[in-house]
Amino acid sequence: MTTNPLEQALYQVKRTIVGQDVLLERMAVCLLARGHLLVEGVPGLAKTLSIKTLAATMGGQFQRIQFTPDLVPADVTGTRLYNQKTGEFETALGPVFANLLLADEINRAPAKVQSALLEVMQERQVTIGRTTYPAPDPFLVMATQNPIESEGTYPLPEAQVDRFMLKVLIGYPSVSEEYAVVERMTSAPVKTEQVLTLDDLKRMQAQSDAVYVDPGVISYAVSLVSATRDPETVGQGHLSRFITYGASPRASINLILAGRALAFLRGRDFVLPTDVAELSGDVLRHRMVLSYEALAEDLTADDVLEPIVAAVPQPPIVMRDRHEAGEGLSETRGSLSQPRGSLSDEVAYQRPATT
Repeated sequence: MTTNPLEQALYQVKRTIVGQDVLLERMAVCLLARGHLLVEGVPGLAKTLSIKTLAATMGGQFQRIQFTPDLVPADVTGTRLYNQKTGEFETALGPVFANLLLADEINRAPAKVQSALLEVMQERQVTIGRTTYPAPDPFLVMATQNPIESEGTYPLPEAQVDRFMLKVLIGYPSVSEEYAVVERMTSAPVKTEQVLTLDDLKRMQAQSDAVYVDPGVISYAVSLVSATRDPETVGQGHLSRFITYGASPRASINLILAGRALAFLRGRDFVLPTDVAELSGDVLRHRMVLSYEALAEDLTADDVLEPIVAAVPQPPIVMRDRHEAGEGLSETRGSLSQPRGSLSDEVAYQRPATT
């Protein structure tokens, strides 16, 4: 069986990064699903290092922007400069013109700078003056933010937050993991090798797009998102007072796109409802606007989401023979991680009959 290039890339990242398995898996999901990633955690948890190390395993161009309060939009997207020698204006493209953009501490820049990313994140293009410039393909934004500081920070506009496919929260490592971190960081650094080309990534993105999604799974994703707008429909009406606005239809789309990528990572050519349920927190937590009552009771989006997701019934699964379910797996596809439930090769959805 041919080794998956993305599996090799994650192996290279794991040579430097200890733990953070969920973060690394979600980074791979965003790469495959062409989605942007927002990572939130206190300082010192290797948020930036994880993204930089992943970039080192890939071909293409990598750029990092350190967001600060004095940044202006032109520092991000680019601007027009007057050339005194030629007497003409020339366009200087900004650092967003890269295959992988690291927006470090994105909440340290004011709203007008954060909003400068809106067009390129959604439309994959930047307009400078009267000219529109396409972003490179592929183009991904991975951003970090610190949740505990308030000095010199600005909340991200809701419109921009909605452009991030996933928002991942990371916590402190275990004692054994922290021991490994200290041991690894105080010894000679490990050189990260490039093992993934842009052509490899584009090929795997196309394979991820071909992963089968049953209509029942799509209905389940829509039901999850709809329940965030009206919890009473799933018997959670007491949570309505904590929600000002639920998730938008973009959340439903991203649940399916991310679910396809997660299924591909786990060696399947079909999406399970458990894939969608597992990603629901990462897709929905930053798309909900909580009310003042929720803030007064110190509730987070996850506190509100958990009972809602648990109340939405998952669609039934058509059981098939283990060997039959495994026949559809591509020989070039490696299993980067195993499903957390007991459902792996034993189950699949019955595809509609073709005429």
